[in-house]
Formats: sequence, structure tokens, C-alpha cells
Amino acid sequence: MLLPLTVKVGALPSEINFLISSAMSSLSTLLIRVGIIIRQKYKNRNESLLYLRMEFSKLILKRQSDRKYSHDKVDREDVIRCLEAARMAPSACNSQPWRFVVVDEPSLLKQVSEAAIGLGMNKFTADVPVIVAVVQESMNLEAKAGALMKNKDYSMMDLGFAIDHFCLQAAELGLGTCIMGWFDEKKVKKILGVPRNRRVQLLISLGHPDAPTRQKIRKPMDQMSSWNRY
Repeated sequence: MLLPLTVKVGALPSEINFLISSAMSSLSTLLIRVGIIIRQKYKNRNESLLYLRMEFSKLILKRQSDRKYSHDKVDREDVIRCLEAARMAPSACNSQPWRFVVVDEPSLLKQVSEAAIGLGMNKFTADVPVIVAVVQESMNLEAKAGALMKNKDYSMMDLGFAIDHFCLQAAELGLGTCIMGWFDEKKVKKILGVPRNRRVQLLISLGHPDAPTRQKIRKPMDQMSSWNRY
């Protein structure tokens, strides 16, 4: 039975006081151990503790297109967390028309990077530890019907939701990303074994950023929004 919150600990029998004190001591020890584990896991990340509980308003300012990365490897657990965030993204009729292909094997990574570099674009990919290819999958029947009737490609919108989830989760973990639309799609499909009837719409670089967070330049509010009419 739970004791009333108004009861003072000192007023309880000595046996109960001892049990409460022991429990509080054990909890304190546990919290200290958890803190040590967290510090060890994130010791190489700047502002690491901030990433553990970042407010959304700060998170959207933290995410940016990073094009310079350190040589530190990305923990597979962190990649999985980013994938899980993408997996939870909304989609038309819950169609989930995406597949994220993670490339971290050095020889494949080099080939995908070379397919992304061209006309001076995406040279930074030569140094990233992970590249993710976002494959556009088929929509389910309900989403296909809606897209046909309304003349809207819902699957592309859905990819945007999932990619945004992925990148925001990466930012929370202290990782950097850059979404790329410039690459040789045919080469990437061949390298990764993507079926002919599928499209690789975007690539995402993923790694530990080695550059400061930039101040965002955006249109003023009155140019991007209005109330009650266009």
C-alpha cells in the first residue's frame, strides 16, 4: 500500500526509514552509472548532452546541410535510430513507399561517392562514413487511386516526410546530414542492386559534422505565409 505523500520520512518506523534510505541510495548509484555510460558513449561529440533532450525549436535550427565531416565512424545503433525515425513517418494511406539502403562498406561507399561527384558537385562525399540511398517504392492501391484521381504524386511527398524524420533524428544525435539530388542514378542502382523499376530519388550523407552550425537564411514570415487568403 502506498503511503500518503504528506507523511514525513522521519516519522516512520526505523525499519521503513532504513528501507527508504537504502532504496534512495541504490537509485542514486544507478543514476550515476547511467550518467557515466552516457558520457562514455557521447564523449567525442560536441554538446553531446544537449542532443539527448533537444527542444524541437532548437533541433530544427541545428539541422543543416553538412558538407564537412570528421573521420569518426558512425555507430550502427545511431544509424538504426535514424532509420526508425524514418520508419515512423506518415504517408498517404500508410503506403510507406520507401526503402533506405545504408552504404557503409568502404569499397561500395567509394563507388557511390564517385557516382555522386560530378561537375564540381558533392566532392565532400569522398570523406563521409555513411551514404544512404533513398529508393522510391510502389504505393499501395489506395494511395495509387488517390494519386491518379487528384493528379498528385503522393509518394514523393511521403519520401520527403521520411527523409525529414531521418535527418532530424540525426541532428538530435549530434550527426550531420546532407540531402543530395545530384548523382548518377543508373550507376547507383547498379552498384546497390536496385531493381530497374525502382527509382533512387535522393542520397543522404551521414557523419559527424566538422563545421559550426550556420545561421539559417529564410524568407520573412509575410512572404511564406498568409491568413485566410493567398
